[in-house]
Amino acid sequence: METREASPAHFLIKIDSFCLLEKCGIDKYETKEFAAGGYNWKLIIYPNGDDNVGKDCSDYVSVHLAMGPTSSLPANWEVNVVFSIFLFNQISANYLSSLGITRRFLEMKSQWGLSKFISKKILLDPSNGYLVDDKCVFGAEVFVIKKEAVTECLYLKDVDIPYKHDFKISNFSKLQAAWESEKFSAGDQDWNICLYPKGNGKGAGRYVSIFLHCIEPKNTVKACFTIWVKNQISDEHDEGTATNWFSASTSTLGWPSFVEIATINDPKKGFIVNDSCLLDIEISVLAVSQ
Repeated sequence: METREASPAHFLIKIDSFCLLEKCGIDKYETKEFAAGGYNWKLIIYPNGDDNVGKDCSDYVSVHLAMGPTSSLPANWEVNVVFSIFLFNQISANYLSSLGITRRFLEMKSQWGLSKFISKKILLDPSNGYLVDDKCVFGAEVFVIKKEAVTECLYLKDVDIPYKHDFKISNFSKLQAAWESEKFSAGDQDWNICLYPKGNGKGAGRYVSIFLHCIEPKNTVKACFTIWVKNQISDEHDEGTATNWFSASTSTLGWPSFVEIATINDPKKGFIVNDSCLLDIEISVLAVSQ
């Protein structure tokens, strides 16, 4: 329980002659309906505790929040709310309040509340300020949780065998702009490789740039990949390895400075033989976020 200055946003009920409720045989009082969050609600006040909960509530005042008529609601309806119950302190001019209670209201359970909202001993003592001249004020706030949450599902993949593919780039010396591989599929996603023989971005003019491109990503994909420029006369291949997330906003990742242009074009280095370059890729899709 806590106290606050602001009045309840949705409902207040003033009860005159509270102590006469028991004398008049009123063990349960249902307030008029009030609207909040697009639904109708009411408070149910048990001045001698809710007998349905147990005999140990007889020394307390129970207060429940209940939905109004639900016949107009669709089948299998549910309403999720955060609600608070209030009691006005007439001496300090603030409200005793239950902390926000989150509950799901259903056809089979259309009311929730506090079986021990306040002890009768505290309430009936005028010096506490809750019952003055036998008058008290209860209140309620009800905030409906709208189903507008953005959902995401992360699928993790245990990849034992990565996807592998090799490419042959013929007439390498005649390439002017970018070379793009044929598309291939890995992890239910289409990919291709882009190679810039004259460099791209920071690598322009000095390096060959190589990038892996995720074609029209359906989801956000995390992939681990290695690209090799194969050395055709030795095992000294040039390679790059990276692990990154690919998405619609970041669909291309790689290396602006993969290998120096002078190195790849040097016949003694073995990367270009008969004007052909060999490119290999190994890729594993590790996770998919939807």
